[in-house]
Amino acid sequence: MCAGPTQHRGSLFAFQCFLLVALVFLLSTTSSEACGEPPTFETMQLTGQSKPLYEVGEQVHYECKPGYKRNPSFATSTTCGADGTWSSLSNAACSKKSCPVHPNPIHGKVVVPNGSVELDTKVEFVCNEGFYLVGTKILQCQLQGSNMRWSGDPPRCEKILCKAPPQIKNGRYVPADKNEYEFSKVISYSCDNRFEGDNLTLVGASLLRCTENGNWSSDAPRCKVVKCSQPNVPNGRQISEMAEEYGYNAMVKFECVKGFSLHGSPVVVCGGDSAWEPPVPSCSLIIPVFSRIRYPTIAKPRIASGIPRQNEGSLTCKVLDEWILALTFITLIIATILNKNLEKNKKINSNFQKSLSYML
Repeated sequence: MCAGPTQHRGSLFAFQCFLLVALVFLLSTTSSEACGEPPTFETMQLTGQSKPLYEVGEQVHYECKPGYKRNPSFATSTTCGADGTWSSLSNAACSKKSCPVHPNPIHGKVVVPNGSVELDTKVEFVCNEGFYLVGTKILQCQLQGSNMRWSGDPPRCEKILCKAPPQIKNGRYVPADKNEYEFSKVISYSCDNRFEGDNLTLVGASLLRCTENGNWSSDAPRCKVVKCSQPNVPNGRQISEMAEEYGYNAMVKFECVKGFSLHGSPVVVCGGDSAWEPPVPSCSLIIPVFSRIRYPTIAKPRIASGIPRQNEGSLTCKVLDEWILALTFITLIIATILNKNLEKNKKINSNFQKSLSYML
């Protein structure tokens, strides 16, 4: 007996539902037992292409990245476990390669941080005293192609030399038999002193030294006549040794007489341009300045909690001193005026007596 169309449609629907449930079950089972993409490492990379899913027990292999080398003590492969995770691996399976060690340059040395010359390490070249560096001071270990190389050629250390110093008018320096002078070499300048009239003075540094930058320690000095005028300070006096002439670097010290105050530096030096440095000071009269006179008052004591405050209602020593000073000053003025009037009266009286005598 043949089934009708309706029966066939029901059977087909039931079969489709079974397939859908089976597929969902299969997918859920597979996803719980599969592993995702394998882990990444700083020192290693996969040997092949990565997949989104891996079956349980499936294994992947790693190789060292460029610039790194294999460490046999550590594994370089991992396996997908039943719990959906990969077996552990260590970054130490591959370590950085090293550049060839640089020997110390002649008259210098290489400073290597932590004693390592691995990939990306920087080393510094330093020259001994009296020598200077020619080239790049710092080099870095780099991967160039498949080889480990430094970022540049090693520098060298050359001897520091100063050019011959300049000749000066009416003077010379020794030793003067070279075109170049080595580091720390010292030369000495002097004046000829064959100048007509006054002797020449060396103004500036007499000794020059060849420094680490290839220059002399100071400019060349000059030979010239240096004479400073006699220093005169009105109302002052010289307390240092006096001389008829004052030459280069001569020092003079001053002070003011009593009643005058010093303005400027008490010590001056004869400079290379025949002028006193700093300028000669001056002495000015000390004018007494009387502060405002405060008339003493006897204030009534203020009582706080029945106890008078200390010094209230009494004259202080400071106020009495000011009063005594003021009264003395006023007395002197009055005495001066009276004395002048007395002299004037005496003169008038004398003239009157002479006139009277003449009339008689």
